[in-house]
Amino acid sequence: MRLLRCMPRCWKLIFVTSPNAICGRIIGGNIQEKIMKKVAVIILNWNGKSFLKKYLPKLIEYTPYDDADLYVADNASTDDSVDFLKQNFPTVKLIEFKKNYGFAEGYNLAIAKVDTEYVVLLNSDVQVTPDWLQAPIDYMDKNPRVAACQPKILQINNRNFFEFAGAGGGYIDILGYPFCRGRILSDIEYDDGQYNDVRQVFWASGACLIMRRDDFQDYGGLEASFFAHQEEIDLCWRLNARGRLVMVVPQSVVYHVGGGTLSAENPHKTYLNFRNNLCMLYKNVPMLSLWWVWIIRFFLDYLAAIIMLLQGKKKDAAAAIKGRLAAYSMCCSLKEKRKENMHKYITKRIPVIFKGSILFSYYVLGKNKFSQLLFSKS
Repeated sequence: MRLLRCMPRCWKLIFVTSPNAICGRIIGGNIQEKIMKKVAVIILNWNGKSFLKKYLPKLIEYTPYDDADLYVADNASTDDSVDFLKQNFPTVKLIEFKKNYGFAEGYNLAIAKVDTEYVVLLNSDVQVTPDWLQAPIDYMDKNPRVAACQPKILQINNRNFFEFAGAGGGYIDILGYPFCRGRILSDIEYDDGQYNDVRQVFWASGACLIMRRDDFQDYGGLEASFFAHQEEIDLCWRLNARGRLVMVVPQSVVYHVGGGTLSAENPHKTYLNFRNNLCMLYKNVPMLSLWWVWIIRFFLDYLAAIIMLLQGKKKDAAAAIKGRLAAYSMCCSLKEKRKENMHKYITKRIPVIFKGSILFSYYVLGKNKFSQLLFSKS
């Protein structure tokens, strides 16, 4: 150490113990140091200037600069987002795309451009809190089997309630319907600390998804053909089936607006959810189960479309049916990925899959809280 202190500054770069910690490149005859951070926090943006203006300052304030770099990957926005970032947030690194790649492929391309141990997929409509990053990273550092995790996600306008997209950690039932700790179907629970334990979950929310970068790349990243919606569940399914763990670390808290890019009232959201959910089942469910799951889902999905019609939601009903039809043709292009998944799966029985039907539990048994489900204490 004494020898290092006496060395000229440029020599020290050669003797740094970790070759991944510092990179040197010659610029104008001088060596410029580039500190490689541990975490890359990446916001995927499409016409989200208003959200960036509102929530980016707190992200910068509450994210430790020594450990993390902040990126905005812009999906060809037309709302002056890029110029706004360049003028007002020069410390934020900008990745510009020439077209809108959607959530899935946009993040795949952005993550390929960073070289950190961890990546955070963060929605532009998320407000972070002090030390939001510390607890998840500390937990993952101590638990190498954990590939991904999420914080507790609460509503930004009603901060005592869980938020729809992720809440206290995501689960799925045997028919492929996702739900959360703190959110069963459309019923949102009040947060009084009932789900404050660190816990294994089936999926972590793409609103704030913290992952080891190597796992993200090695397990195939997000399914680009999904474009948006349920791609993080599909990725987490691969992680679970290949022996990796997904966790919720509720000591970290963020607040989410939800529907910032595509509102819940938009029929295209209905289309993507129906289509992608069926494609996800095709990719990940073993053949012995897939045939009867698809038969049951055929009747349930058309029943859902009929209910939408009776509620006067004609566009949503049409979108649900179009989503189903699109899934059939889309599955043909996913045959090789299904084959790869089945070949690489370590276990066909994932303990964090709810072995019952969440629809039956909710509508017939009246269970509208996660704590009422039988597997919630397992």
